[in-house]
Amino acid sequence: MTAALRFDPIRLPPECEVLRRQVRAFLADEIAAGTFDPHKPNRDDTDAPEFSRRVGERGWLGMTWPKKYGGHERSFLERYVVTEEMRVANAPTRRFFVADRQSGPVLLKYAPEHIKMDILPRICRGEVCFAIGMSEPNSGSDLFAAKTKATKTDGGWLINGTKIWTSSAHIADYMIAIFRTSPSTKENRRHGLTQFLVDMKTPGIKVNPIGQITGQFEFNEVVFTDAFMPDDHVLGEIDGAWKQATSELAYERSGPERFLETYYVLTELVRAVGPKPDARSAEGIGKLVAQLHTMRRMSVSVAGMLQAGKEPVVEASIVKDIGTVWEQQLPHRVRELAAFVDDNVSNHATLDEQLAFATKTAPKLTIQGGTTEVLRGIIARGLGLR
Repeated sequence: MTAALRFDPIRLPPECEVLRRQVRAFLADEIAAGTFDPHKPNRDDTDAPEFSRRVGERGWLGMTWPKKYGGHERSFLERYVVTEEMRVANAPTRRFFVADRQSGPVLLKYAPEHIKMDILPRICRGEVCFAIGMSEPNSGSDLFAAKTKATKTDGGWLINGTKIWTSSAHIADYMIAIFRTSPSTKENRRHGLTQFLVDMKTPGIKVNPIGQITGQFEFNEVVFTDAFMPDDHVLGEIDGAWKQATSELAYERSGPERFLETYYVLTELVRAVGPKPDARSAEGIGKLVAQLHTMRRMSVSVAGMLQAGKEPVVEASIVKDIGTVWEQQLPHRVRELAAFVDDNVSNHATLDEQLAFATKTAPKLTIQGGTTEVLRGIIARGLGLR
C-alpha cells in the first residue's frame, strides 16, 4: 500500500446528540409551517432562499470555520449531525449546501483575505449559492482532459470553453472552477490546471439548463465566451489545481448525503409493513439497515479524520463508492420487498410515488461527485494496486 487505509472507530460525543434534538425541532417547525414536505422528494421548490437564511441564523452554516469569517468554530462531527438530519428530512438545502460543504473550505485555504471577508460571512448567513465547475463535454470523468482555457490578459484572465453537469449553476452566485492555464506534459497529465473563483454575473457566461428524466432541472451546461476573471480570483497555485481539488473532494465525497439521497423509500417501506412485518420483510429491512449503519460508521470516521486535520481522500472515495451504489440500488430492493405489502395500507400511494421518483433519479447518483470508475481508480492507487 502507498498509504495507510484506516477508519477510526469514532462515536459522536454528547454535544452532538443535544444538537440533533435542536435540529429536529427546527425542521419539525419548518415542516409544520409548510416550508417543505419531507414525503415529497420530487418537489420543484428545492431552491428555498428564506429557509437557507433561517439555517444560517441558527449558526448551522460555516460551523467549523473561524469566527472572524462568520463561522462558529464547532466540530466536523457537529456539522455531520446537521447534514444528516437535513438529508433524512428531505430539507431544501440546495442553495447553501455546496458552499458550506466544500466551496467555503477552498476559499478559506486559498482565497485572498478581502475575498474571504466578503464572501464567507455571506455563506454563513445562507445568502450565497455556489456551483462546482469540473466536468466538460467529451471528456467524461477525465478531468485531466479539461480544455476550457484561461488566457492571461491585463489584470486577469479570459475564459473560453464549456463546463457541463454543473449542479445548481442556474441559481449560483459563484462557481469554483478548474480551467486550463497551460498544456499538460507527457510526464505529468495533472499539470496545467488552475482553480478560479467565478462570479456568475460576469459578462460572457451563459447557463443552459439540462433536463432530467425526473422532470427536474438541477444540472446545467455553462458556456464561457471571453469571460474576464481578475487576478485576485485565482485560487492557490497556477497550474497546480489538481492537488488542491483532490483534497477538496474529501469534503465532497464522504458525507451522509452520499448514501441518504434515496433513504426516504426505506423509511416509507418500514411504515408500510408496520410493527409486525412478515419474516421476508423483516429480514430484507434488517439487511438494509445493517448496511446503512456500516456506511454511517465509515462516514462518521471520515468526519473525525477531517476534524483531526487529516485528508482522508481514499477513505472518502470508499464511502462515496459504496454509498452511492447502495442508494442507487435501494429503490429496486425496496420495490421487491414492497411487492407483498397490502394495497390498503395508509401510505401505499406515497410509497409508490417515492419509488417512481427514486428509480428515475437513481442513475445520476454514481456519476455526481465522481463516477464509480474514477473512485475505484483512486482507491486502487491508494492501495498500491495501480
